[in-house]
Amino acid sequence: MKKIFKFFLNLVPRPLLIKISYLFRPFLVFYYSGQKYQDPIDGKSFRTMLPYGYDKVRENVLSPSTLSLERHRLLWLYLINETDLFTKESQLLHVAPEQAFYKRFRKAKNITYTTTDLESPLADVKADICDLPFDENSYDFILCNHVLEHIPDDTKAMQELYRVLKPGGIAILQIPIDSSREVTFEDDTIIDKDERTRIFGQYDHVRVYGIDYYKKLEKLGFTVKQIAYAENMTDEEIERYRINKNEVIPVCIKV
Repeated sequence: MKKIFKFFLNLVPRPLLIKISYLFRPFLVFYYSGQKYQDPIDGKSFRTMLPYGYDKVRENVLSPSTLSLERHRLLWLYLINETDLFTKESQLLHVAPEQAFYKRFRKAKNITYTTTDLESPLADVKADICDLPFDENSYDFILCNHVLEHIPDDTKAMQELYRVLKPGGIAILQIPIDSSREVTFEDDTIIDKDERTRIFGQYDHVRVYGIDYYKKLEKLGFTVKQIAYAENMTDEEIERYRINKNEVIPVCIKV
């Protein structure tokens, strides 16, 4: 099964994968139904979850129902339990919207929800993250998760996100990060897909972020909180929800 997932992830463009997934999810939910694991986003339970990964395939991490990964489920718990996103009138901008969240944000009556991306079929506004067509100080919340590692000029993208965020607003800017690496590594001369996957972890990534990521955000004006939210969870919860206990949520506030 993991070879099949790896093959399709590397072969099929992401927009098409999104469309195909809507067809297969009902069958996956039925087939993998059980009680051992639970997706906190929709409350459904499974005997096992699915494998996922472009290079090193991780077992038992992809929810059959919402198609959420470890980081999505952790972020959902943080948003529900620690923020007022679902209780206060909010303007939310979602960059490269994840399927796991899309319908839930769209249905929330207190949220004015805007999605943006260049290619995603879930995007309301087709736009380049480095040139967003929104007024400054427009949004209370921005979600931009696992996007910046794809963007050649990530500084410009960060500046744009800062610009359209309201003062006091929150931007959650998750990225894959190598916490053992002091300095971010990038090399635009590496163009071979297999080599990119080997070095950057995915064929369409352009860098490997180190812990200097947080300082870069701070230099651009954000106050950054590194939230290790899984530390608040029991071992049983981490296993049941299939959470990565080492995941850090970068909560960036515009002062």
